[in-house]
Amino acid sequence: MKNLERAKDLYNQVGQGKLMDAFEQYYADKVVMEEPRGKREGKDACRTSEEEFLNSIEAFHGMEIKSMAEDTDKGKVLIEVNMDLTFKGGQRVLMEQVSVQQWENGQIIHERFYYNAE
Repeated sequence: MKNLERAKDLYNQVGQGKLMDAFEQYYADKVVMEEPRGKREGKDACRTSEEEFLNSIEAFHGMEIKSMAEDTDKGKVLIEVNMDLTFKGGQRVLMEQVSVQQWENGQIIHERFYYNAE
C-alpha cells in the first residue's frame, strides 16, 4: 500500500469520527507533530493532544479534502483539508489547514500542520 492510500484511509476514518483509531494505526511511537501553536514529541504526548482537541469539540459538521499529493521518493504526503466544527461554548469554525506527513515503514514519523492560528 502506498503512503497516499494510507493517508486517504486515515482521513476517511477521521471523517467517520474515528480519529483515535486512525491515530493508533498510522502514527509511529517516535512521531513528532508540529503546528503554529507548538510541537509535541512521542506518541503519548501526541495522543494526549489529540484527545484534548477531540474533547473540545461539541459538533463535527463535516470535512472536505481539497487535495492530496505524494512525493514517493521522499516518503511525504501533503493534504489540504477543511473541517467544519463547533467547539464547546458554541464557537463554530471552518478550519482550513495543510498537513505535511513524513511516512516511514507504513507510519507517520513527522507531521506538520500549516494554518492561520489567529
